[in-house]
Amino acid sequence: MAEDLALVIEDAEDSMKKAILHLEQELVKIRAGKANPNMLDGINVDYYGAPTPINQVANISVLDAKTISIQPWEKNMLAAIERAIMQANIGITPQNDGVQIRLFLPPLTEERRKELVKKASGEGEHTKVGIRNVRRDAIEAVKKLQKDGLSEDAAKDAEEEIQALTDKFIAQVDKHLAAKEKEMMTI
Repeated sequence: MAEDLALVIEDAEDSMKKAILHLEQELVKIRAGKANPNMLDGINVDYYGAPTPINQVANISVLDAKTISIQPWEKNMLAAIERAIMQANIGITPQNDGVQIRLFLPPLTEERRKELVKKASGEGEHTKVGIRNVRRDAIEAVKKLQKDGLSEDAAKDAEEEIQALTDKFIAQVDKHLAAKEKEMMTI
């Protein structure tokens, strides 16, 4: 019974860690005014009929704080990469010079910054909901174990431990959001 309980708590913690990891990946995609090659994560290029991540068909580098350079390994991929960036609607128009593609990040307006903060907050809320769902599932599993013979005290302790985990991970979400908001609102 104790192993089952430990397994439920361990699974809950793993799921909450995955939720935080997902949040970190989503926050990286939200640009904060500085050029970051991770902004292009999730953009797929049509590579001979197969959707392929940009970083697998080109070399992506940051030239300066406002410029990203994309150097395709095959020259014929320029148009496909440019098309994929346009379709991704990341708010940047690619500049194709026939050899490489440059992305010039325009300075963020106050309105755009607030919009991005809202988007980041929305991602944070989704993550919090996910963490709370994990908590709910874990507590239901503990109650099921209690029906199968787990003592009431052990069940209460497990529920408190799950709640403590939830509080810890919710605090991490808030910390990530505060850091991202500070980054976005800094001019």
